[in-house]
Amino acid sequence: MKASKRLWGSVATILLISTALMGCTSNKEDTKEATSAPTTAATAAASTEKGGLDITKHVELQVYMLGDAPKGLADVQAEVNKLSEKDLNATVKFNYIPWTDWETKYKLLLTSGQTIDLIYVAPWTKFVQYAKDGAFLPLDELAPKVAPELYKLIPQDLWNAVKVNGKIYDAPNTWKQYQNVGVLWRDDLREKYNLPKPTTIEDYEVYMEGIKKNEPDMLPTAIEATASLPGTWRLLNLKHKFYNQDFPNEFGMAIMNDKPAEVVNFFQSPMFAEDAKQWKSWADKGYWSKSALSDKTTASDTFTSGKAAVITGVNAPNYGGIITSLATQHPDWKLAFSTFPETTGVVHTASNNGNDGYAIPTTSKNPERALAFFEKLVTDKRYNYLTEYGIEGKHYTITSDGFYQGVGDAKTTEFPREAMNGWAWRNPAIQLFDKSFTPVLDIFKKLDAIATPDVTSNFQFDDASVKAEIAAYQTVKVQYLAPIEAGLVPDVDSAIATFLAKAKAAGLEKIQQTYTEQYNKYAADNGIK
Repeated sequence: MKASKRLWGSVATILLISTALMGCTSNKEDTKEATSAPTTAATAAASTEKGGLDITKHVELQVYMLGDAPKGLADVQAEVNKLSEKDLNATVKFNYIPWTDWETKYKLLLTSGQTIDLIYVAPWTKFVQYAKDGAFLPLDELAPKVAPELYKLIPQDLWNAVKVNGKIYDAPNTWKQYQNVGVLWRDDLREKYNLPKPTTIEDYEVYMEGIKKNEPDMLPTAIEATASLPGTWRLLNLKHKFYNQDFPNEFGMAIMNDKPAEVVNFFQSPMFAEDAKQWKSWADKGYWSKSALSDKTTASDTFTSGKAAVITGVNAPNYGGIITSLATQHPDWKLAFSTFPETTGVVHTASNNGNDGYAIPTTSKNPERALAFFEKLVTDKRYNYLTEYGIEGKHYTITSDGFYQGVGDAKTTEFPREAMNGWAWRNPAIQLFDKSFTPVLDIFKKLDAIATPDVTSNFQFDDASVKAEIAAYQTVKVQYLAPIEAGLVPDVDSAIATFLAKAKAAGLEKIQQTYTEQYNKYAADNGIK
């Protein structure tokens, strides 16, 4: 989903937490019915005799997820273990890597030698780099042997997409969805004050001005204190036709939609200064908090608490979750959402290179059993529904027309839909959706109609030769770039000059040169023109 760590990378926290709330549509089949895979120890033992999975020794699998554990995890884990004891002679412990400083903790887990049997991977978790560094086991021979149903389910082009140096290191998710972000706004306020839909830069500004004038106690928009402010940076995709929303990246590298073979230095282009002056203009008008760089409240929390009227950095699946959540918290609100591609017409389908998948670290003591268990999560409805939706009757029910319906509300439920953040084992053949998710599926249809293949999606920046420079640059980015993005600088030109000088001293030019050389080779090797 990302070609390198994005400048607005911390928005992943908002996006992923929101996605866990997502309502999503449906299948009427009995949740007790398995769609594949053996369901008793006897059948599993039989497979051992055929040279498949050996389950003679009882094991406990250590599975690592991103995010915060749901309150109802213990009950769900107990039910999962009842199944896995019979089917695989194994129990499972689900461990969570909290969002707070998750990157540091994730890296420590993969470099400390700790026993891990399965771990979540995606481009933004630096899957390719960790694979190149030898953190994961190859699955080429293992998958068809111990997880044949999973191996058949995942199309060959997806298996090919997650290859690193010719080897498969990740079992990728098969559900096709668009992660394109856009603008989410209070449409009830738009209608009340006769404002335009904020789907272009010009109308976004008119909307914010209208909120500022008519709702003086409310922030027009919400941004947050990070080194990469999604509220401003994301909007660049409405103004400039970048190839996708991953650009510009944190190093100022950008690829334009009409020239996918070329890398543009955004920081050195007239676009940067022009956009920075617009950010300052908006900040000076009070369109967001003056304390944006010190306020620890997330933009998402500011919006959902009614303190802001519009937010960017939300993707279509998040929108579905927010609709479900706020329907009970604020039934009087009317929300509306539009992805940037619906305005710009620029959208590409990704090859899903490691996006929402699971890998088996080299420290795993039970790689065969781990992959067999992951197969169960994906293909066996009993495991899938337990870990995606909870315990039927206690956490959710299935309506007469086949939709997911949560038990309780956002405040009372102990296991909302996808509370375990099981994005990687979504199975479109058996997936349940909340009825409120229908508008999101409609958005997917719109994007499907205009999407073209993403020729950049398999590019992964190898930063091994510039790690020291990147570490130094991160400090510069926080101290000098973030204020520019937030529009909280006295003079834009002077602030940009200082930022670029500090970035140069930190080694940004070397980083940019290395990135450009690697991308140019990738473009040439793949015939991108």
